[in-house]
Amino acid sequence: MISSGSTLAEDIRYALNHWQGLTRFLEDGRLELDTNPVENAIRPVCLTRKNALFAGHEVGAENWALLASIVATCKLNDVNPAAYIAETLETIIDGHPHSRIEDLMPWRFRKTSSQPQ
Repeated sequence: MISSGSTLAEDIRYALNHWQGLTRFLEDGRLELDTNPVENAIRPVCLTRKNALFAGHEVGAENWALLASIVATCKLNDVNPAAYIAETLETIIDGHPHSRIEDLMPWRFRKTSSQPQ
């Protein structure tokens, strides 16, 4: 028996309330118990976002954050950021329809053009 107001009781309640999520990795072998790889992958994005606060101008900070987000998304999708940005800008200039913007996302970018030259 433990006191219902104790830290241990709070921890037990938390585990019971999140039991389905805590045991989900047992049902699906693709899921990892450890979230460190994901946290390490997004850490540079978070640091860049925080650093953008000190860009000197609000518009500059927004542009910096936008570019940093594009570069980070490219890296997460194993896409060369410079090749992606260059080809995407060319495609937009050539009149790519706004209704098909999803086709221009980094995860849809051709992997063959992503290899460094």
